[in-house]
This record gives sequence, C-alpha cells and structure tokens, in this order.
Amino acid sequence: MSELADSTIGIIGIGALVFLVALGVRIYIAAGLVGLVGLVVLLGWDAGAGMAGTVPHSKSATYTLSVLPMFILIGFLAFHAGITNALFEAARRWLGWLPGGMAIASVFATAGFAAVSGASTATAAVFARVAIPEMLKVGYAPRLAAGVVAAGGTLASLIPPSAILVIYALIVEQSVGRLLLAGFIPGIFSALIYMGIIVAWALWNPSIGRPIHGFTWSERFKSLPGTFPMIIVVVIIFSAIYLGWATPTEAGALGAFVVFLAALRKGMRHRELGDALLETAKLTVMIFSMIWGVLIFVRFLGFSGLPDEFTTWVTSLPYPPIVVMICILLAYALLGMVMDAIGMMLLTLPIVYPAVMALGYDPIWFGIVVVKMAELCLITPPIGLNCYVVSSVRSDIPVTSVFRGVAPFVLADILTVAAFLAFPGIITWLPQQI
Repeated sequence: MSELADSTIGIIGIGALVFLVALGVRIYIAAGLVGLVGLVVLLGWDAGAGMAGTVPHSKSATYTLSVLPMFILIGFLAFHAGITNALFEAARRWLGWLPGGMAIASVFATAGFAAVSGASTATAAVFARVAIPEMLKVGYAPRLAAGVVAAGGTLASLIPPSAILVIYALIVEQSVGRLLLAGFIPGIFSALIYMGIIVAWALWNPSIGRPIHGFTWSERFKSLPGTFPMIIVVVIIFSAIYLGWATPTEAGALGAFVVFLAALRKGMRHRELGDALLETAKLTVMIFSMIWGVLIFVRFLGFSGLPDEFTTWVTSLPYPPIVVMICILLAYALLGMVMDAIGMMLLTLPIVYPAVMALGYDPIWFGIVVVKMAELCLITPPIGLNCYVVSSVRSDIPVTSVFRGVAPFVLADILTVAAFLAFPGIITWLPQQI
C-alpha cells in the first residue's frame, strides 16, 4: 500500500476506536481490537497477528513497570494503617485557624496521602469519608467540602509515587526517576494555588468556611507522630531517586515495607492485609490491561506512518511553538471531557509526543504538563471521575453540587498550567540537578 493509504488506514483506526469507546466498549478491548485489525490490514495475518501477540509480554516483562504495583500497594496499606485520619487531624490542628482552614487542611492532607498513594480516585474516595463529615460538622458549605476533596485528590497524579507518571515514562521512553522527581515541586505548587483559591473564596464569602480555633500548641505537636510513616516514605522515595542509591522500584518496595510496619503497629488484621493485596492486584491488572491494549494500537499507528505525518504538519504551521502548545493543551482539555485520564494519554501521546519534541520542548516538562491536564480532566464535566467518586461516597451531596464546588479549582488548575508555560523551570529545575 502507498504511504498515503497507510496513513488513511491510521485515521480510520482512530475513528473506529473513538466510535467503540463511545459505544461503551472498555478502552483496552477497543484499542487492542482496532490495533490487531489494523496491523493485519497493513502487514498481513501472520506478521500482524504475531506482532500483536508479542506486545503484552514484551512490554509488561520490563523492570520499569514493576514499580506500579509497589506504588499502588503503598496507598492501600496506608489506608489500613490509618495514615489518612492522622494526616487530616494534623492538618486540621495546624491550619484550621485560616479562612477556610478545614478545606485547606483537606488539601494538604490529600497532598500528603498522595505521597503514599499515587491514585487520584482512591485519594478522593478516602477523604470523602474522612474530611467531608468533619467539614460539614463545623458548618462548611457542602459544595466546598465536596469540591475540595475532589480537587485535592487530583494531586496524586503529580506528587510521587504517581502511577500515571510511570505510564507516561513507559510510552515515551523517558526516565521514571526524573519524571517522579519533576512532580514534587509542581505538586506542591498546585497545592499552594488551591490554598490561595480557598482563602480568597472564604474571605469573599466567610459563611462558606469559617476558621476553627481552640487547639493548643501541645495538641498540635501531639498530632505529628501519626504522620511519620508518610514522611519516611517521602524521604525514602525522594532521596533514593535523587541520590541514586536505589531504583524507583526498590524505593517503592522500601516505602511499602515502611507502611506495612505502620499498618501492623496500628493493628491491621489478616483480612485487611488480604483486602489490600487483592485491591492492589485488581488495580494493577486493570492498568496493565490498558497498557497492553493501547500499545497494540500504538504499534499499528507506528506502521501507518500517522505520527510522522502529524509531526511534519505541526512543524510546518506558521505559528510560534507556544501557540501550537496552547492549542494542543486545549485539545487535551476537550478530550478529557469525554475520556478518562490514562486512556487519553495512552491514545494521544504516540501521535502528539513526536510533534512536541520536534517543536523543541523538554520531554520531562511536557510530561508534567500533560499529567496536570489529566488532573484537570478528573474534575471537569461530563466525565469528572473524581466528582462522581465523591458523590457516590457521599450520596447526600448531588454530583451537580460537587461540580459547582470544583469550579474554582478548575480555575486554579488553569492558572497553574499557565505558570508552567510561562516558567518551565518550576518543573525542570529539580530533575536537572541529578
């Protein structure tokens, strides 16, 4: 077939994939099926089917991917260790005096849990149970209480250990360690922007979230020991990657061991340990299945020549790279309204990434920006997965109220992305120190 015909087949394949996903077919099934058919059309049955059959093993039997179950296990063990409650209580005692202090405490508690979790929806679900009742008890508006938990959960996508950063590294073949390091400062920056939005909101409308007082310095310091497991995990992962004395997978295993000891100390039973291991296995299999299916589709796109043609077209546009980048990010924002974050990344990066590199952007910087856009998609309608998770946990708060509550945080995320565009050093400074 001619080159034009091959790229046309690639476009037809993308259309077929979007159609199947719109029908409700799970993305790993749709991507794997379209990829298999496309490879067979381009290469013939023997070569196409043979190549599709080797992708799951060749891509999953890599040391890089072994970091995923370690990071996921840390999050589930941390839940059973009671770290979530300890984090929120410490944040409440130290930050509750600020305007909207309980909401600010929720942001930093979710950020802390994100440092031992790496799963946005899990973080949102956990703190919907922990933080929302406490905020409602002291008179916080339900939409603020639900919105801040849904938005705070997205911080798990950036703050290491982050599963989505590992997936990005796998797709574009970049260093997992450098990407995990790159997420630290942007994650903290995002939390601070959320804090500023809450303070401004509470000052403008004090009734939405009044400060709480009455904690002595002694009570504040007594709340800190419960946060030590989280602090130790953060120190282990950060120092291991930064100093190079352990790989991300080894650091994840050490972190899981520390949280496991903390869970035992809290009295975790065999049944709870079994639940944590089972949930880890389920989520790992789900993510691996998505990777397998989409990578078969990616292999098909590669043979169609579509990524190369897209790169040529983008680099020939008579616009500055920053304008093209803004258009790409707007496309991500629109796509995220109808697709989950991981699926969106897996399907777009094979085409978009080569074009972005041809424009001269840093691959680590682009990874963090894309993940931040994925965070934004977790709280924007109509998908807004974190919003539905919070509403399902708190059935007394309708999902419409949750979306109203996250609206200011959507603005905060837009401001954060704008800051990343204007000051890329926020992202690139730390990984450049390795």
